[in-house]
Formats: sequence, C-alpha cells, structure tokens
Amino acid sequence: MPLWINKHLLEFGLLAFTSLFVTVNPLGVMPVYLSMTASLSSQEARRVAARATGTAIFTLMLFALTGQLIFDFFDVSIDSLRVVGGILFFLLGYEMLQARLSRTQQGEESDSVFASEIAITPLAIPMICGPGAITTVILMMNAGGTLPQKGLLFGVIALMGALTFAILVGAKRMMALLGESGNKVLLRLMGLLMMMIAVEFFVSGLKPIVRELMAL
Repeated sequence: MPLWINKHLLEFGLLAFTSLFVTVNPLGVMPVYLSMTASLSSQEARRVAARATGTAIFTLMLFALTGQLIFDFFDVSIDSLRVVGGILFFLLGYEMLQARLSRTQQGEESDSVFASEIAITPLAIPMICGPGAITTVILMMNAGGTLPQKGLLFGVIALMGALTFAILVGAKRMMALLGESGNKVLLRLMGLLMMMIAVEFFVSGLKPIVRELMAL
C-alpha cells in the first residue's frame, strides 16, 4: 500500500478517534454510572457497563450506516438532534449538580430489571451515544471517501466502546477511593460541565434553525 494512503488513513483514524473521545466522553459518563450502580453488586454493575457500551456502539454503527438516510426520510436535521440532545443533557446535568439522579431503584424492582433499564437509558442513550457522537459518526462517514476509511471508522467506534467499558468497570475502584463525599463532588462538577456542554449543543443547533426561519 502506498505511503500516502497510510498517512491519510492514519490522519483520518486519529481525527475520528479524538472526535469520538471528546463527544462520547467516557470520563463524563463515569460519575453517572457510579451513582446509578452504587446499590448493585460488582457483577451486576459490570453487566450494566457491558450492555450500555454494547448498545451505544451498535447504535453508533447503525447511524454511521443509515444516519443520513434516516434524517432524510423523516425530514429532520442534525440541528434538531442537537437541540433535543442539549435539552436532555441540561436536565441530566441539573440533576447531577444536585448530586442526585431521577432514575433510582424502586423497592419492588429487582436488580436485573433495574440494571437492564439504566443500561439503555440514560447510560447508553444519551450519555455514551449522544447527539454529539451521532453527529460525529455521520459526518465522519460522509468524510470517509474510501472503503478503508469507512472500515477504519467502524474500528474506531469499536475501540471507543472497549475503552469506555474499561473505564466504567474500573470506576468502581475509583469510587472506593473517593468515598461517598468525593463521588458527590465529582458528580456535581461533571453535572456543571454537562450543563455547559448542553447549552453549547442547544445554541449551535438553534442558530441555523432561527436563521432559516428568518429567511422565510
């Protein structure tokens, strides 16, 4: 394979990885995961991490393949996704800022049922597979002009899933080191950060919509 192809593949792979790492933000998912799995056993918490990352990666790959077609079919834009994602992120960030989360285990709810539900939402969607990550894979898929680049993008998505799973599984040890007070402080800090990101998502999605409305 020519050297220039290797160089372009490497640049594309690095861009895809850094973009996905920032938008997936596995370190930002960690305090939510810790808080929601605090009452679960280590085995159940590990299953939550596996199911959440598996669901998120499957969803990202699905959007990479069909995302643009889905948006075109329903006649919606990525900007709409940014607005909705910003609202969801803001609400979740506000709850984190209060050091609490609305989705807590009910007394009659078994650990397995609770684990299955929180693994899908909010952990897989919208925490890991949020509007930023979905937008990134769609844009990177369109930017990947060659088959090797598109294949590399799927490899990067799978790598991000493995990295996120490893971070979440190792988070239990960090929780033990931080203690309950440290975990609440971390949760509040990440909640504040998430609210700021939510505002950016909301504004960046709303601006093009407002411009389009004003142009009518």
